[in-house]
Amino acid sequence: MRTNSRQHLDSISGRDPTYLESLIREDYERCHPGETLDDLKRRASFSRDDRGLLRDWMAVAAARAAAECRAKPSPPR
Repeated sequence: MRTNSRQHLDSISGRDPTYLESLIREDYERCHPGETLDDLKRRASFSRDDRGLLRDWMAVAAARAAAECRAKPSPPR
């Protein structure tokens, strides 16, 4: 990934975690029946594997947020 793209994703991921979680919550819970994103977040505090899984899902959320930003039309001048 190019540095500029990575910086853009980092700036998005630094934003509201609640918003980013809303972009992945439904998909995560569909992929992991009987489990919630909150369960994963709780386990991530003490499990290296779950921390990595949460990081991967949050990267998906950041990519979705970046795609939304690119898709929004610029305001008229």
